[in-house]
Order: sequence, then structure tokens, then C-alpha cells
Amino acid sequence: MKRLAYFTADEHRVYAWSGGRLDLEAKFPVDEVGVAAFREYLAGHRGALFSVVVDLAGEDFHEELIPYLRGNDREQVIRRRLAQRYRDTRLAAALSLGYVSGERRNERLLLTSFTNTQRLAPWLDALIESEAKMAGMFSVPLLAPALAARLGVKGGRCFVVNANSAGLRQCYVDNGRLRFARLERAADMTPEAFAAFVRSETGRLAQYLSTLRVLPRDAPPVHVVVIAPPGQRAVFEQALVSDARLSFVTVDLAEAAQRLGVKSAPAGMGAEQLYLHLAVRRPPREQFARREERRGYFLWQLQRGLVAAGALGLAACTLYAGAAWLDILSARGETARVRTDSRADQQQYERLFSTFPVTQTTTENMRATVQEFTRIAQRSGSPEQTLRYVSRVLEDFPQIEIDSLLWSVDRPAEGGKPAAGGATTAKPKPGAQAEVLEIQGRVTAMRRSEYRAITAEVQRFADALRADPSFQVQRTQLPFDVTSEGTLSGDIGTASEGGEAPRFTIYLARGLP
Repeated sequence: MKRLAYFTADEHRVYAWSGGRLDLEAKFPVDEVGVAAFREYLAGHRGALFSVVVDLAGEDFHEELIPYLRGNDREQVIRRRLAQRYRDTRLAAALSLGYVSGERRNERLLLTSFTNTQRLAPWLDALIESEAKMAGMFSVPLLAPALAARLGVKGGRCFVVNANSAGLRQCYVDNGRLRFARLERAADMTPEAFAAFVRSETGRLAQYLSTLRVLPRDAPPVHVVVIAPPGQRAVFEQALVSDARLSFVTVDLAEAAQRLGVKSAPAGMGAEQLYLHLAVRRPPREQFARREERRGYFLWQLQRGLVAAGALGLAACTLYAGAAWLDILSARGETARVRTDSRADQQQYERLFSTFPVTQTTTENMRATVQEFTRIAQRSGSPEQTLRYVSRVLEDFPQIEIDSLLWSVDRPAEGGKPAAGGATTAKPKPGAQAEVLEIQGRVTAMRRSEYRAITAEVQRFADALRADPSFQVQRTQLPFDVTSEGTLSGDIGTASEGGEAPRFTIYLARGLP
């Protein structure tokens, strides 16, 4: 909960603000008795969070031009200008109005303070002594630009006019920046008389600002936003007629409160409820409280930041711990499932093992025997793969006719018999078992006298069998001995050309795993 101290010339009030709701907590007279009562109230709310809103007449506004500066140099120049303008700078502030470009770039400032700060000093001292966390000290004019923006003023020059407990408040806002404000005392009037009073005072304000050259004479009509008391909007719209200088827009107080988000306020409360709400929700950067007076508020903000960071860290750790715990639960569930499956497999193994016949040996010996039989089965050959390979090779040699195929499993060194002559021998892998296929055939498409062509065809067939590296041609026995060491032999020239074709023999081997 936040508290708002609202200071006027007649009395000082303390409101409690929570979620857009304003409740009156205390009232104090503006004399020494009121200060004492205020101290007693603060003693019961020590360390409370306060914002101060001052709504007094006699607020001074003065424009200054300073060189374009930054940082500490700018602050020193502003402090010096405030000291030159005001005797007591405790409640003085400087508002930036933008920059002026020319031969030298300058900054325009609006200096503002109260003509009588002594009547506010005891109340501020009481707040500081109670260790209250002062969020800020604002005057109603400082909050007027935020109010104009929330009521739909997008830019340009405008007057914000409203009636509150202190009287008729008029603020001049230029492009979102405060330029001037005044508070006029207003006696009890009828709605018609008060509307006419607002019209005349607004015209006087425009004339005064034109005299000071703050408001250009040839400028477009000034947009005037008037916040009418509840139920008096129609009366104000009838009295506030726009002209060439002023363009009036009337907003009912209840409608303005709804736009700003004020959910409830004490009965009979004027437009000050809007400014009090803005002091909490949209406080301006410029204010009257000094840095040392707001030290408790800064420490409170730092504490809240640390608590928020700690809470965020705790939440992150909690989420991480929760995720880790879920992983642990998942791992435990998976471990339990694996153990259950392992017990089921063990039980099934024991059931199957109980059906085996009783043997006089151990399980390890039986396992070794099965493994040995498996290796023997893997090393036992089959002629299917070798015959399929030879069949594929024979598709490219239609002139070769096979007489016989003799398949066996043997050591390559012992496979086949040595040739009578003209044999070509491959180097087998020593000591390993292999499938050996003895191929006997004839070349039928050639004459017997073409012994060189027959020999070349047989050699080409043997080379084709070597194409697959898993097969080895151990020996090739040609039908003729055509080597240089021997003489041409065979059955060539001993029979007629139409006799049986010469035979050849090839030993093809494939190693077993």
C-alpha cells in the first residue's frame, strides 16, 4: 500500500492508494497543532511509502537559457541559476523545455518553486524524521502534462482546467511540457456561474500569456480541456463556446477518472483524485524532493530489486531441481523396469533349462561345445555360391561347353593333380581350407587345328574366373602344351577335323571363413 500526502492552503490530507482505489486516512489543520498530529500519525506508520502532492497558490515559473551541457557541469549550472532566482532552493526544480539551435546551441529551462516554502518545511521534516520512504514530491502542475496525455491531447498547445479542493487549477502545456500554471480561489457557485467563471478565467489566462509572449498571438486556437464536476458537463458545454483563440473540450470527472484507471475515490472529492493517481502510476522525472530526502526510498527500491532477483533465482533453482527430480524418477522407473525384465528373462531361462535332459557335464562345457559346432558349421562349405559364380561367368563364353564339375573341400595345396604340361598355378593361402571346384570342358566353336585360339580362349575364361578376388584359379590345364620348353603335344593332328574337341581342366578355389 502507498500513501499520498495532499497539501492545500486549507488543510492537509493523507490518502491510502491501493490498486487504483483512494481512501482518506487522516486530515490535519495547517497550523502547529496539525504538524504535531501529523507526527503522531507518522509514528504509527513508521517507514511507510509516501508521495507528496502540493496544490498551493503562489508557485513561480521562470524560463532560463543555459549553454548546452551534460552531466555534472549541467547540474552545477542549474543549481547556480536556481540559487540566483530563489532564496530557498529546497523546494525548487528545473524542467527542460528543449534545445535552441543558433550560433550556439542552448537549452531552455523552466525554473519553478514556491514563494513561501517555510509553511511546507515542518511537514517535510516530519516525514524525513519518521524514516518514511519518500517516492517524490510533486506539485499539481508537474503532473498536468501526464493528465493531458491521458485525456487524448497528442501535442501542440493546450490548457488543462479543472476544479479541485484548492480552487480552479489552470495549467498551460506546450508539446507535452509544462510552461505555466495558476490556482484561482473559487467560492461556492451554482454550476452556471462556475462555468461562466471558468470561461472568463481561461480568457484572462490566454491574454496574460500572450502579453508575456509565451503564447503567440497569431497561433491557431489553443486546445482547452475542461474537467467538469460530476453531472455538470452539459452546463459547461453550453457556457464554454469556442472562438478564434480558444477551442473547448469538456470531459466529465467520472469519465476522466475511468480513463486514468481510478477505480474509487472518497465522495465529494474533486479533480485532485486524478493528480494523486498519476503521482503513483505516472510520476514525472522532475520533482522537488532532494536526493538525500529520498535516500530511504532508493534503499527500499534496492532491497526490492535484491528480493526480486533472489526470488527469480530461487524460482530458477526450483525449476532446475524439479527437472532433475523428474529425471531421477524417470531413471528409477527405467532401472526398475530393467530389473523386472532381467528377472523375467532369468526365470524363463531357468524354465527352459529345466526341460533339458540331464547330462554329465557342466553348462560351460556345453556352451563351449555349441560354440565349436557353430564354428564348424560356419566353416562347412556349400557348392551353391561357387556354382552360381561359374554360371555367371559362362554366360560370356557360349563357345565353352562343360563336361564335368567336381566340388570338394580340401586344402589348396592338395587340390587337383599336377598338369602334364602348360599349367598355370596360383599361390593359395597356406594351411587354410577352401572349396575346390574342378572344371572340365571343351571349346566347341573352333577347329582342332586352331590350337592357339583354343588356348587363348581357355586362358581368357580362366582370367574371367579371377575377376572376383574371393575366388582363386589354382591350376589351369590347357589342351595343348605351347610352352617354349616342351614340344607341341595333345590330340591335334591325330584325328580328323570333325572329331572330339580338345579338353581343358581348371581348378577354382574359394577360401572358407
